[in-house]
Amino acid sequence: MENLQFISIGLEFIIGVIATIIAFKGRGYMFGLAFTFFVYVFYDLSKIFYFGMIDSIMPILFLLATLAALVSVCGIYKRN
Repeated sequence: MENLQFISIGLEFIIGVIATIIAFKGRGYMFGLAFTFFVYVFYDLSKIFYFGMIDSIMPILFLLATLAALVSVCGIYKRN
């Protein structure tokens, strides 16, 4: 089961990188999606490697990630 967790983290990271590349190619709204997936990676790694004080900042990071994803989705909708 642990292998699936690392595969999931790897896929989240790849999505974040691809979204960042797209954002740098002129679609700045994709930075929000990249940020969201990098927060997911950070959260997953913090649970595996037990980063200190993570529980106190995660609600704030998840709120920011959700808002960033909302901005990205609005940008995608506006573009189409």
